[in-house]
Amino acid sequence: MKLNSPLQLSLPVHLPDDETFNSYYPAAGNDELIQSLQDCAEGKSDGAVFLWGPEKSGRTHLMHAACAHANDLGRSSFYIPLGIHASISTALLEGLEKLDLVCIDDVDAIAGHPLWEEAIFDLYNRISEQKTCALVVSASVSPSDSGFSLPDLVSRMQWGLNYQLQPMADDEKLAALQRRAAMRGLQLPEDVGRFLLNRLARDLRTLFDVLDRLDKASMVHQRKLTIPFVKEMLRL
Repeated sequence: MKLNSPLQLSLPVHLPDDETFNSYYPAAGNDELIQSLQDCAEGKSDGAVFLWGPEKSGRTHLMHAACAHANDLGRSSFYIPLGIHASISTALLEGLEKLDLVCIDDVDAIAGHPLWEEAIFDLYNRISEQKTCALVVSASVSPSDSGFSLPDLVSRMQWGLNYQLQPMADDEKLAALQRRAAMRGLQLPEDVGRFLLNRLARDLRTLFDVLDRLDKASMVHQRKLTIPFVKEMLRL
């Protein structure tokens, strides 16, 4: 993780090398959202973006991608997942408005925690006044459904651009799986891909992890990916 906070505080969080815009497989309807995130990373926007979608919908991948893109351009960025708020201090938010890009993941995790709600609200205000920092915030639900007790915070989160992350259709997931397999020099027949979609959790992270396991098993056993082989390796 590239951390360019004025406080130079460390977090137990690192940006994965493989979660970039190039490795993201967008569902139909998410093009405007992705462009907005790229604009934030490139300094073409100094406003706020709020994106929401269920767990494992790709929210975190996109926030990692925005920070990675900013870092590649030599711009300062900060990523913080608020799912770990109980083990960190609100002091981490101090001075972040001086950076180029701030990404706050799982903001709804602090709903009902007054100190954190006030701290996030204050950060929104400082970024709004500074006008040089882009802010990207994610949650599993929309601002109005997040359960915040501070009404002004809900209003702030509705300031700027709001996007609901559209889920991928099965055909899009199959295409993403086949593309990832091809990048590894592995052939994933359509029937095998659909078998995986029907028998496993349908989020791409799970599917990609399973594909990685099958890739290694295919090399060890010198066998192609077939439904019988997949059943044997995954004990399905």
